[in-house]
Amino acid sequence: MSIRPHNASQVKLSNEQMYEIIREPIVTEKSTLGSQFGQVTFKVSLLATKPEIKVAIEQLFDRKVKAVNTLRQKGKVKRFRGRVGRRSDFKKAVVTFEDGQDVDVSQGV
Repeated sequence: MSIRPHNASQVKLSNEQMYEIIREPIVTEKSTLGSQFGQVTFKVSLLATKPEIKVAIEQLFDRKVKAVNTLRQKGKVKRFRGRVGRRSDFKKAVVTFEDGQDVDVSQGV
């Protein structure tokens, strides 16, 4: 059982915590197709919850968030110079904004 708040209105974050939660935007063919539906994809901290992600995005970009969908992606096993290595796991967040509240991730924050 988690002791973290499950409601976005109860989450309080400092600027440092917000930038720790939202790592970077993910720009791929699939994520750019989501932009026509008001969606932006971000790489986020593995420990971040949906309410924390929602509050961080709303405060950093000053936009209203409609929904947050998350998924954990396991790191791939790769070979490098004959040795087997493993890439790090990471978490993605697909953030859907309210109508008319789009965000251009190519701009700096």
